[in-house]
Amino acid sequence: MESLLQLLAATLNAGTPLALAALGLAIHERAGVINLGAEGMMLLAAAAGFAVAFHTGSPTWGLAAGAGAGALLAAMFALLVVVFNASQYGSGLAIMLLGSGLSAFAGVSYAGRSLAQGQAGLPWLRDIPGLGGTVFALHPLVYATMALACLLTVFLYRTRAGMLLRAVGESPESAHALGYPVGWIRTLAILAGGLCCGLAGAYLSVVYTQLWSEGMVAGRGWMALALIAFGMWHPLRILLGAYLFGGLTMLQFQLQGMGVQVPSQFLAMLPYVCTIAVLALRGGNPGWMRRNMPRSLGRPFLPER
Repeated sequence: MESLLQLLAATLNAGTPLALAALGLAIHERAGVINLGAEGMMLLAAAAGFAVAFHTGSPTWGLAAGAGAGALLAAMFALLVVVFNASQYGSGLAIMLLGSGLSAFAGVSYAGRSLAQGQAGLPWLRDIPGLGGTVFALHPLVYATMALACLLTVFLYRTRAGMLLRAVGESPESAHALGYPVGWIRTLAILAGGLCCGLAGAYLSVVYTQLWSEGMVAGRGWMALALIAFGMWHPLRILLGAYLFGGLTMLQFQLQGMGVQVPSQFLAMLPYVCTIAVLALRGGNPGWMRRNMPRSLGRPFLPER
C-alpha cells in the first residue's frame, strides 16, 4: 500500500506540468488558435522562474515570474496571429525557437545550481498518517491544477463567457457578425493559456526538479499538444490523460526499484509510444474529431473592413 501511495503521489507530481500546459493550450484551441510554441514558452518560464526563486529564496515568486514569462511570449504570439494575421503554425514555431534560445542564453550561469527544499503539502492534511506523507505532501499547485480543470469545465460548458469562447472557436465570422470582439477574445485566451504554460515550466524548475538545465522541458510542450487531442478538448479528460502519461513516466522508476528487469530505454519511451498510439486511434475515427475539434482551429480570422 505504501508503494502504491508513493506511485500515486509521484504520478500527480509528474503529471501536473503536463496538465497545466495542456489546459492552457486547450484555452487557445477553444478560441480557434493553435500554438506550437509551448515548448519554448515552458523553457523560458523554467529559466525565469528558477532565476527569481534562486535570488529571492521564494518559490512563490519564482512561479509568478515563470507565469509572467509565459504570458510575455504569449503576448508576442497574439500580436503575430491576431493583429498581423500571421500563420499560426509558423508563429508558434518562431515562439518555440525564441523561447528555447533565450532560456539557453539566460540560464548559463544557473547550470549546476539548486534551490533549497522547503516544506510542501496541505496544512493539517499532510499530518494524516499514510496519505499525509505522500498524496497530501505535494506542492499546492498540484491541487490547484485539479481545481483549474474543474473550473475550466464549468466555465466552458456552463457560463455565457465560456460558450462565447467556444463559439469563436467554431465560427469567428458568426461571432463577429453578432458584434462580439473576436480579436480581443482570442487575445485573452492566448494570454490565459500563456500563463498556464508559464506556470508549467516554472513548476518543473522550481518545484519538480529544483534545478535548471538546458532543455529540461524535454518535449513536454509537444506532449501537452498531443494531450489535447487525447482528451478531445475536454479539461477533465485532459487532466486524466496528463496523469496517465505522468504515471507511465514514473512507472520506470517504480519497476526498477522493485528489481524488475526491464530495459530502461523501453520504459522511457513508453509515454511517447502511448501518445502515438492514442493519436493514431483518434485519427482513425474522423467522427470523434469532427464532434469535438473546434472548426476554425488554425484558421486566421480576417474581418471585413
